[in-house]
Amino acid sequence: MGSKWRKAKLALGLNLCLYVPKTLEDPSSLSRRSDDTVSLSPVMVPRPTTPIPSSSGLRLPRSISKSSSKKTCAICLTAMKAGQGHAIFTAECSHSFHFHCITTSVKHGNPICPVCRAKWNEVPLQSHNAKSKSSVKPRDDAWMTIPPRRSSQNQSSSRPDGLRPVSSIFNTEPAVFNDDDPLEHQDRPAESSKAGVSGKLEVKTYPEVSEVARSVSFKDFAVLINLKAPAASNSSSSSSRAPVDLVTVLDVSGSMAGTKLALLKRAMGFVIQNLGPFDRLSVISFSSTARRNFPLRLMTETGKQEALQAVNALVSNGGTNIAEGLKKGAKVLIDRRFKNSVSSIVLLSDGQDTYTMTSPTSGGSRGTDYKTLLPKEINGNRIPVHAFGFGADHDASLMHSIAENSGGTFSFIESETVIQDAFAQCIGGLLSVVVQELCVKVECVHPVLRIGSVKAGSYRFDSGPDSRTGCIGVGDLYAEEERNFLVNLDIPIVDGVSDPMSVLKVRCIYKDPMTKETVDLSTSGEVKILRPIAIGERRPVVSIEVDRQRIRLRAAEVISEARVLAERGDLTEAVSVLETCRGILTASVSGRAGDPLCVSLCAELKETQERMASRQVYEASGRAYVLAGLSSHSWQRATARGDMSDTTTMSYQTQSMVDMVNLSQTMNFGKPLASANSSSNSTPIPSAQRRLRQALTFPARPRPR
Repeated sequence: MGSKWRKAKLALGLNLCLYVPKTLEDPSSLSRRSDDTVSLSPVMVPRPTTPIPSSSGLRLPRSISKSSSKKTCAICLTAMKAGQGHAIFTAECSHSFHFHCITTSVKHGNPICPVCRAKWNEVPLQSHNAKSKSSVKPRDDAWMTIPPRRSSQNQSSSRPDGLRPVSSIFNTEPAVFNDDDPLEHQDRPAESSKAGVSGKLEVKTYPEVSEVARSVSFKDFAVLINLKAPAASNSSSSSSRAPVDLVTVLDVSGSMAGTKLALLKRAMGFVIQNLGPFDRLSVISFSSTARRNFPLRLMTETGKQEALQAVNALVSNGGTNIAEGLKKGAKVLIDRRFKNSVSSIVLLSDGQDTYTMTSPTSGGSRGTDYKTLLPKEINGNRIPVHAFGFGADHDASLMHSIAENSGGTFSFIESETVIQDAFAQCIGGLLSVVVQELCVKVECVHPVLRIGSVKAGSYRFDSGPDSRTGCIGVGDLYAEEERNFLVNLDIPIVDGVSDPMSVLKVRCIYKDPMTKETVDLSTSGEVKILRPIAIGERRPVVSIEVDRQRIRLRAAEVISEARVLAERGDLTEAVSVLETCRGILTASVSGRAGDPLCVSLCAELKETQERMASRQVYEASGRAYVLAGLSSHSWQRATARGDMSDTTTMSYQTQSMVDMVNLSQTMNFGKPLASANSSSNSTPIPSAQRRLRQALTFPARPRPR
């Protein structure tokens, strides 16, 4: 029977998502998945069909789409709809039934699916159902928690591959998430702490002009502070970088059914494959409620295969409860017993929150503000949430606010075919953190100087009591990532000042994530300017570096202003403001010189204009595109925008991000295309690694046009 079913699946073209190796579970259960689960044949054979490219991604077979739309209980043959007082049970084979119907069916010890005849590891208990009826009426679309079947302690150890049964990992959820894998740093190579980072943080300063006459005052005199993180080690080993604790919070509501969930699983497979054995991953899914599908586990080869199994089991249904998903994701990091150097949450959703959160721009009165619902660790910028808004129906304002408040970035995934590329860019950064807890301290040197303002975007600036000192909290930096801050000073008229005049002193303090040591850096000397008695008729030359950053800040301010106008409904004025700014940038010194940053900003302004052409276009994609751009500029960090094909996405990309995106775009998922036809004398792959690569092999996916 199993062989015939596998052949039928191949004929229907169901090979859309992740392949789970034959060793992961009972072979008789590998063919029990619905259209939006991860299901590939357990035998690696040539696939006669591939998904059909379309403008929105992959197209599921017509027969499957029709069957998945039938919301009928296979036992009582009546409709399963929310609001009719019936709880819905979704079995591990992904078929759904009325809860009271299926408990009646299995109460005599018959744990068999009535539809596909799959043997279940867990069954709904009649006593549990009866108790629920006597106490609380279950929600129509809520996930039912099924008590795990008791088994012997030797069950996992009897597996020849050493993997634990899926029921022992994913179906139980403790009250406290302190079951995370212990860290294995003691097994890391002794030289890894020295090989992780090439050099130290580079600090450069640029005064706006090199000289100011003594008899002239200069208001908002700008001093640029340029920071560049050191490069990562050339070694490809994960032991040469800071390990990561990554929690993915994934939307599996009903709107994610079909191709969306299939491609999300593909993207998660890419993430899992590129994590190292010292990294840890946890998977949280949410719809009407939230569930921890996979605990925080080390991504050893066994951990990766079990993570794939957890992703494979995701099924779409229900509403969208973003707050519950985030709370559970944060709980994983709060309750953990051990902590890796880098921690982050990745959030993806394609819809509007239908439960507890209120959008910052919706004006709705239902529920409370999301900030009061999320743990303090998120609000306190200690757990960055990198949010990904997917498609035209997500709440971009809400997702942007979550990311902004937590210190993370907001990305807009317009085309479902680039989910994997967007995730690749994000983890390319997270897997290359070389600086942590960076604080930039500034101090005025001359006694008459005061700090007027600091242009630091979303980074917090704390000014001293006398406005002569201050600190910019930068946090983490990825390898080769840059930050630019403008410190504005008021240069007064002075008499008897020696020439030159000391203006500003910069000091950087940060932690090396590999060695855990604190590094204290000062600039080479102080920032100085000349104060001659007179300059004459010659005009001071403005620093090109300062000019470029002023242009960048000006463009970001105009985009923000245009967004405010667009939200008010004045799209005509918004487009006009953007057009005026484009003219100013083109006429600037950087624009006339063809500076790449200026060219990129002009292209972004033009794209923003086009996405504000009408109210319909703005609602569908303009708002999300603008917010992703503002997130990128405020944090000076790359975000995904649109289909990731334009130059604006590349503004803040690091080499690690570029390499990971290139890998995503050129891999036949799990194996580079170039190596697929490599010669036979290549280095043999260990058997466990070979099984993992086979588990991650897919047909080539369509690229966005």
